[in-house]
Amino acid sequence: MAASLSASLRFCGALLVLLAGGATLAGCAGISETVAPAFADPARYDLYDCKQLESERKALAGRTTDLQRLMDKAQTGAGGAVVSELAYRNDYVAVRGQAQLVEDAWRRNRCRETPPDAKPQASTPQRPEIKPAPTRPGSAAR
Repeated sequence: MAASLSASLRFCGALLVLLAGGATLAGCAGISETVAPAFADPARYDLYDCKQLESERKALAGRTTDLQRLMDKAQTGAGGAVVSELAYRNDYVAVRGQAQLVEDAWRRNRCRETPPDAKPQASTPQRPEIKPAPTRPGSAAR
């Protein structure tokens, strides 16, 4: 009788631990994307011009895609949901927050996409103006 009671208690304890772990992971997975800007500096992109914002947008979009791909790949394995949340979720949320701030700065600056076939403007190098050194009165060249 004592052995069956001990086994029942162990089973209930293990079940309780599994339920608590599942609830914890479900809470992490349900983090809203509105929390994302909390992980980024809101003033970081204030002084960027449109060209800088465009390159930053592309870099963050690529990073977001990479992280999403890594999270999807991790979820295919055993315990993948746990690995995905622990390894990549914080980075993913931070990158999404930065991307949201870049988009806000993009709209605020009224930036436009550069056409893909546009060539960068090549500026012709200007020869610097070199002036001779001033001469002192009364000194003769030797």
